[in-house]
Amino acid sequence: MLNRGRYQGDGIGLVDDKGRVAIPSALRATLAANAPKADGKTGGTIIIGAHQKNRCLVAYDSGYLDILAERLDRREAENTSADGEYDYNIKRRAAAGEAVPFDGSGRFIMPAFPRFYAGIGEHAFFYGVLDYIEIWDPQTLIATEDMPVVVKEMARFYMQSKGIAL
Repeated sequence: MLNRGRYQGDGIGLVDDKGRVAIPSALRATLAANAPKADGKTGGTIIIGAHQKNRCLVAYDSGYLDILAERLDRREAENTSADGEYDYNIKRRAAAGEAVPFDGSGRFIMPAFPRFYAGIGEHAFFYGVLDYIEIWDPQTLIATEDMPVVVKEMARFYMQSKGIAL
């Protein structure tokens, strides 16, 4: 998987009443390259799940699923005690993902539970974190204490460009 593109970029998407939203173009290009459709047409599949720590979503291509599983298997092997004890909630949190199709314009329907979990309403802030994409409710992101100031300011910037002050 050394040829995988890295997710860099950010942007805001308007979420309609059915949960449809478009992935920002910089991130969409990487996603399409990492997860091309078998028939060669534009679009593909994106996996959406809850972040393991924060009240946001993670989104990634199916190739990252193998990398994630390998990391979790290695973590389990390294952290299983001599009596076989391991915190299986680590894998349970990471396994919460749903594959959904996206079209050539990057539009996809955000699954209902993950959207509810992250508190995403009319706007979704997308942020590339190299291996995956984080999707945030902008207000939740700004209220999250351990987020870098620059990321919070990105969300404020995009919302301000939509005429919404946070």
